[in-house]
Amino acid sequence: MEISAAGRLEVRITTADVGKRVSVRRLGEPGTPGARFTDTVGVLTSWDNGVLVITRKSGETVRIAESSLVAGKVVPAAPARRRGPAAPYDELARVAARAWPPVESERLGDWELRAAGGFTRRANSVLPLGDPGLPLDGALAAVRRWYGERGLPAYVQTATGAEGAQELLCAELERRGWVREVSAELWTGALAPVADRSEGSGVVLSRTADEAWLARYRRKGVSEVALKVLGGGPSVWFASVPGEGGVPAAIGRCVVDGRWASFAAVEVDPALRRRGLATTVLAALARRALDEGASAAWLQVETDNAAARALYGALGFSAHHAYHHYREPGSGSGRS
Repeated sequence: MEISAAGRLEVRITTADVGKRVSVRRLGEPGTPGARFTDTVGVLTSWDNGVLVITRKSGETVRIAESSLVAGKVVPAAPARRRGPAAPYDELARVAARAWPPVESERLGDWELRAAGGFTRRANSVLPLGDPGLPLDGALAAVRRWYGERGLPAYVQTATGAEGAQELLCAELERRGWVREVSAELWTGALAPVADRSEGSGVVLSRTADEAWLARYRRKGVSEVALKVLGGGPSVWFASVPGEGGVPAAIGRCVVDGRWASFAAVEVDPALRRRGLATTVLAALARRALDEGASAAWLQVETDNAAARALYGALGFSAHHAYHHYREPGSGSGRS
């Protein structure tokens, strides 16, 4: 917190600091035992009518009465990363988009509108990296028309918690009634330690997702469009550990893209979990990615998937940013 030469706490932020990362201290909530002060760190997304709105790294918004502030300052846009490969948000956003390519896309200024028959929100949402070339209301109207013509709900994919992320856009979407339907995290890590975890014996690698692989995949009834998305990307590999009845005991998918390798669709027979099969699959895919020149990896983790978070944390991964999918007002929820 900012402390003056006289030793007093000071509020050193103003409405001109909207869009910057700040740290504030306020008087604790009335009735909260033992908490005189409450600290909040995040991006200041608005300051109107005596109320500050701060968006935390997770995407959670906090409303703070100006009258309760006792200290505040602008802090660096992103804290130093302690481990994992360094990368700006926009680089990872583009790499992730190429790993789940749409069947159809169109540019709206610097925004990319993506559609793939509803299979995965990444391939059926707007990736807003930059200026859409229109005022926001006009851009969102164009987005809704485009997805409506394809019989799909309109989604906008955003991110929080990294330099260059989109806290301000999140706040504007929420003001307009867009609903944050899904949030997860993108984690990064070095590739070599994953490859070194096991021999990966018994893992079969293929360029295509065959019927056996699809039988283990958690999404049932995979369509031709879905197969195009799964098989899309710069260099795609599917891994399987043979199991009983022709259904693999474990599977995984990897897309190699320059220095990056992505891991996804890691599924293990529920009866065979906690035996290291997921690590075995990841190690085999990591070795193949190293052979193709990759050195870093990324994957996406649901915030409530404790088992996956423990596994990936043990492999050296850590959170880079949170990402969110905002659904247009008035539409039903779409597919995951």
